[in-house]
Amino acid sequence: MLNTEIHLVENIFSDDIERSATRDGFGTGVVEAGEVDERVMVLCADLSESTRSDEFARRFPKRFVEVGIAEQNMVGFSAGLASVGKVPFVVSYSAFSPGRNYEQIRTTIALSKSNVRVCGMHSGVSVGADGATHQMLEDIGMMRMLPNMIVVNPADAEEARKVVTESVKIDTPMYLRFSRSATPVFTTHKTPFAFGKAITLWDSEKPRIAILATGSVVYRALLVASALASEGIESIVLNVHTIKPLDNDAILSAVQRTGRIITIEEHQVAGGFGSAVAEFLVSNYPVPMTMIGIQDRFGQSGEPDELLEEYGLGVGNIIKEVHKLILKN
Repeated sequence: MLNTEIHLVENIFSDDIERSATRDGFGTGVVEAGEVDERVMVLCADLSESTRSDEFARRFPKRFVEVGIAEQNMVGFSAGLASVGKVPFVVSYSAFSPGRNYEQIRTTIALSKSNVRVCGMHSGVSVGADGATHQMLEDIGMMRMLPNMIVVNPADAEEARKVVTESVKIDTPMYLRFSRSATPVFTTHKTPFAFGKAITLWDSEKPRIAILATGSVVYRALLVASALASEGIESIVLNVHTIKPLDNDAILSAVQRTGRIITIEEHQVAGGFGSAVAEFLVSNYPVPMTMIGIQDRFGQSGEPDELLEEYGLGVGNIIKEVHKLILKN
């Protein structure tokens, strides 16, 4: 059943639930962070409106730098700012950052342990009509491979706001992943958040499946759990917002109780969130596992919900995969 102890919104499955993109949460959060910490700066690559960094630019013009379409220079610039005590947020579409400037991120941020937040916007297929060139599906894999790099993928706009404001309190390189499409805002200001700590959103007395999800598809995992419950199939749902470092204790506890696991991500299965979970489990507690995500394909133009269905991230398909996993094991 839904874990009401963690302060989720009332009527969480209502059609009238508020919807907002996680990029909107970034925009709110970075302004809040800038208000309380003068070290905070934002560097943008000619995309201030669509990355929601425009309000920060209006509020703090002396701490906002528009570098133009120069993502590689932007990263080097940010590392320099970090070296003199600033806390820079580097903002662009994830297709361009880390897509275009990966070597600079690797060397000047990760290797150098620069206190920079690389913010990848418009991630996943649900970008919509922008199509394959702008639908970044490989960024989690790219960034979690880098030593010293924390990787975070918030579940909704409120959690995205917290990710931004809390990140300023930690001195380490980070990759923060955000989406463009509006999705349900199901957490509240009181919902707990801590880097590296997964949140149990749904729990049952005798769960048969552990459902682990990250990013804006977490809400779909809750819809799946609710539908399964109506069939008499109990489950656990974890919101794994921090992909690196994983909350190994929470994952291990969930699979020990269920004996099987399914992961959900709007990203390539190869090298992504599911792969990270599998890497941990294979050495610690191997169980039957299904990974739902993009299966070695590029994106394409379309409406966000249509694309999620096309790539197997629809609620109905996830339920089918749960049934298969339970019947096989």
